[in-house]
Amino acid sequence: MKTRKIPMRTCAVTREKLPKQELLRIVRTPENNLVVDETGKVNGHGIYIKKDLSIMDRLINSKCIERTLEVEVPASFYEEIREVLSK
Repeated sequence: MKTRKIPMRTCAVTREKLPKQELLRIVRTPENNLVVDETGKVNGHGIYIKKDLSIMDRLINSKCIERTLEVEVPASFYEEIREVLSK
């Protein structure tokens, strides 16, 4: 029986390589909207962050979403991320 390859992605905040299931994807859609992608299939340019509430302060202070996705991030979007991570 073949072993399946586990897709690995890098967290934009901590720079850790983790399995894709342990990360949350944030996407800038072609219409320049920000979306929290829980399915991993939304069309657009995305980054991955670790599914851990302890990185929220580092995420906000480092502004890695703004830098990587080249878009302004409202404070309400960070609250949306916090809600998804607390599930």
